[in-house]
Amino acid sequence: MDKVDKIIKQWNTQRPDLDVSAMPLIGRIKRLNDHLLKEMGKTFAVHDLNLASFDVLATLLRSGAPYALSPNDLLSTMMVTSGTMTNRIDQLVKAELVERITNPKDGRGFIISLTESGFTVINAAVTSHVDTQTQLASNLSAEEQAALNTLLAKFLMGFE
Repeated sequence: MDKVDKIIKQWNTQRPDLDVSAMPLIGRIKRLNDHLLKEMGKTFAVHDLNLASFDVLATLLRSGAPYALSPNDLLSTMMVTSGTMTNRIDQLVKAELVERITNPKDGRGFIISLTESGFTVINAAVTSHVDTQTQLASNLSAEEQAALNTLLAKFLMGFE
């Protein structure tokens, strides 16, 4: 019996009139998210990053050479406000991991580009991150991971 089972038992005792059959699923996803974020945060910290900075740098890296995107393109890949994105970019500029350069297609705007240092940091961080994710999922077999991934994708599609 895990903590979620105990919570469900309490609800069934206190409110037997409620159908809490979806609660274990949501509760376990939430608890897993908390554990995963904590462990991945440790990996990011080794590279002097946090989830927010990793997210921006990884987005630039996976966009491919020249590893540069407009702020709007970055914003469209992340679920944050433009103010939050500006703050993230400002922090990364200050850390010299990205730079703002004039947009060659529109001289009035700019694009965000990985610096050489940013490229080095995010390359190492992504390698560590993938290793961490592999370790975090290792208590499930390859078949179990595939089955869970299929179910979670189906669940997620109901929202996206």
